[in-house]
Amino acid sequence: MKNVLALLCIVIASSSFAQIKLQGVVKDSIGTPLELANVIAINKESNSLESYGITDSKGKFVLSLSKNTLYNIQISYIGLKSVDETIQTKEENLTRNFNMVADNQLDAVEITYEMPVTIKGDTLIYNADSFKNGSERKLEDVLKKLPGVEINDDGQVEVEGKVVDKLMVNGKDFFDGDSKLATKNIPSNAVDKVQVLRNYSEVGQLSGVQNNQDNVAINIKLKEGKENFWFGDVTAGGGVAPSPTDELYLVQPKLFYYSPKYSINVIGDLNNTGEVALTGRDLRNFGGGFRAPSSSSGTSINLGDNGLQGLTNLGDAQKIESKLAAVNFSYAPNKALDLSGFIIYNANRLNTREESFVRYTDSDLGIPDEETIQTGREATNQGLAKLSAIYKPNVNNQLNYDILGRISDDSEANNVFSDVVGSTNQLDEAKPFSINQNVNYYYTLNETNIFAFEAQHLIKDEDPFYNVTGLKDEDAFETTAGALGLDTDQTNYNLNQERRIKSNQLDAKLDYYNILNSKSNINFTLGTILSNQQFNSNIFQFLDDGTYFDPVATLTTSNGVLLRNENDTEYNFSDVYLGMHYTLKTGKFTITPGFSVHAYGNKNTQFGVTYKDDFFRILPDFETRIQFKKSESLTFSYSMENSFTDVTSLAEGLVLNNYNSIQYGEPELQNALSHNISLRYFSFNLFNYTNVFAFFNYNKNIDQIRSLTDFDNVIRTSTYFNSNFADESLSTFGRIQRTFGKLRASLRANFSYSKINQFIEDERSVNESFTQSYTPELSTNFREWPNVTLKYSHSISDTNQGGDDIKYTTSAPSIEFDAYIWDSLTFRTDFAYTEQSSNVGPTESFKTWDASLAYRKNQDAKWEYQIKASNLLDIDSNVSNGSSNISVYSSETFILPRFITFRLTYTL
Repeated sequence: MKNVLALLCIVIASSSFAQIKLQGVVKDSIGTPLELANVIAINKESNSLESYGITDSKGKFVLSLSKNTLYNIQISYIGLKSVDETIQTKEENLTRNFNMVADNQLDAVEITYEMPVTIKGDTLIYNADSFKNGSERKLEDVLKKLPGVEINDDGQVEVEGKVVDKLMVNGKDFFDGDSKLATKNIPSNAVDKVQVLRNYSEVGQLSGVQNNQDNVAINIKLKEGKENFWFGDVTAGGGVAPSPTDELYLVQPKLFYYSPKYSINVIGDLNNTGEVALTGRDLRNFGGGFRAPSSSSGTSINLGDNGLQGLTNLGDAQKIESKLAAVNFSYAPNKALDLSGFIIYNANRLNTREESFVRYTDSDLGIPDEETIQTGREATNQGLAKLSAIYKPNVNNQLNYDILGRISDDSEANNVFSDVVGSTNQLDEAKPFSINQNVNYYYTLNETNIFAFEAQHLIKDEDPFYNVTGLKDEDAFETTAGALGLDTDQTNYNLNQERRIKSNQLDAKLDYYNILNSKSNINFTLGTILSNQQFNSNIFQFLDDGTYFDPVATLTTSNGVLLRNENDTEYNFSDVYLGMHYTLKTGKFTITPGFSVHAYGNKNTQFGVTYKDDFFRILPDFETRIQFKKSESLTFSYSMENSFTDVTSLAEGLVLNNYNSIQYGEPELQNALSHNISLRYFSFNLFNYTNVFAFFNYNKNIDQIRSLTDFDNVIRTSTYFNSNFADESLSTFGRIQRTFGKLRASLRANFSYSKINQFIEDERSVNESFTQSYTPELSTNFREWPNVTLKYSHSISDTNQGGDDIKYTTSAPSIEFDAYIWDSLTFRTDFAYTEQSSNVGPTESFKTWDASLAYRKNQDAKWEYQIKASNLLDIDSNVSNGSSNISVYSSETFILPRFITFRLTYTL
């Protein structure tokens, strides 16, 4: 690592020593400095663009040029005649000022080279070819090289610190704007421009009355010749795994067709190499562009997610087989109507193995340490389908309709050996489905009156099933088994639970905007949330002779509460609210105070008993934005939020979560109230490509729904209750990124603090934790030289659990290297080393190393041949340490072995 860093510094230094600076000021004919004028330097000998810049607010520019070289300096500005002058550099820095004059005709000078970055209003336009060096294959390879753009750890695109809400291709939604599908599949050679749309609004009628400052979209402009023709690539490959019975395979067709009237995108993926376009978690979070109308009302209701929650990250499996088939289309039969939709099918098969150790920090609980070995098999089958329509007969009317269907068939089988409770076999199955519909209508009556109606209806049906066999350990489970009413005279327990959760929710609102003048407007909102959930469950046992046994006994808790082994619960929730917000723009300030008045109704019925809670509440909110410059702002916001739980937390019958986890609900739970404060700052300076983003958030839950946990050995029983003990959390995140010629440097830092009240065995304790992390990064972007990215992540987690101080430290240096050699070979490799240490356990470490070598005769060649190796060091597992609110743990997760595959790619 040190040698590579030294080599990188030598390359950068040698490149810097051979350069001088050309700086100056660009003004108009009356001497006024011009901001955002484009300045480029073209090497006369090579006829290539060597340097570029954009003037700052004082008209200043700086270019890095080679010594003793002849250049054409071209300057352009909208509405002014372009400048084209020849400059000869020598050994010293140069200062040269330029004046531009008005020109209503076409420029006499033809600008041969495009600026790498330009600004048009709120749109930032990157010329993709200016940042490519030939090693790029997919869109993400291009985006990573653009100043101000990042791909985060979740695969999402971030611009100026903001997650991109929508990604389009030639103005058409790409799988409803999902950025991860786009970045992993769109070929880089098809990308002409990357247009960043700041202050983005999908409804033009509302752009002047809604706050869109944090909305960012990206439009990928395709190169000429890509329209009305199929383009993309097809990759096929194979290899041999360490086991002679396992042969590796890979087939990935990715095809695209765009025309002015319609588009078709086809993505396929079939492999057992662990390279997956979408994980199960990705698809569960794939919202299809839906947003709840009540998201800013101050009310939050959780309908719960009763699918399989323990699904493994694909990087933590010993064997992976995956399938993906996805089709996206758009069609515009006329100027007023746009139709679009997609169908996605995804399936994964995984084999997993994990060894872990858990030590409970509170010795008064008497819970023994537990070592477990867990092996499992997971199978997921997920399908999504969506149809959307946008009808805009004129500028004053817009009607949107969307329908999204989702279905899954998932199962997870695990064998767990615990040195406390013995060996158990567990099976989780779920086949949930949901249908989500969305109707929006926007009507502009006149210049001062706008109406917006938004409604969303959700139907969800979930049927998780749990089975566990084993647990025949007299010390660990016998007491719990008797309390559950089980037949204890068995060789082993075979315990099952069927659950069914049906949800039906309507979320709708009507907004009226009155534009008072050019500086202010007022907004009135009338909205409602109506929700109905039904929950049924039953615990039963199969005996040794195969007969069915339905326990009838109830569990008596330490508080003397009698619980059922079944559930039959109906939960109805309603919220009718009226909101008002006033927006005032004065100078650099935009101030938006507001409030909403809510009439809440809660009712749940269990076994003939009804529990009701009706009340009113006023929820205030406030936002102030200071717009220092076009690309610099500071925003302060405050909101009060009322949160409501789902039916499973209200149902008093038992729910089996795991072999060592049982829960029951509390029918008289109330809402949770919280205060939220945030402060956001961002600045993007195109003059020196400096991107600064900082975020601060404080949250205080003053009336929290929390859990109470009792332990019987390592088996925990949890319930919920309302508590007025406040939980607090504070977090701040910052990032600064700057480009120095061909070198980009960035630093990310994160600090978070939390204070949480917990209740175990009727005893209250307060846990405090502080986490800090730092990630400096250096990367190059040479066109002719190899490129290197150096990154170092360092994090410290310090937790105080009942007087015990637990500290974890993680250090992870990494390096990425890519080189485009002889205009035909692309070599890539990345290496990472992770070390974890703590004051409660041993130091652990692991390494990862991947590499690939690809040959393509030239940039326009149809065929590419590639050898790719993953896990070159053939490590068996990754290790991790951590702590929960009552324990510390360490785990070893076994991963895929070394894979070497040969791939053949054909480009259309």
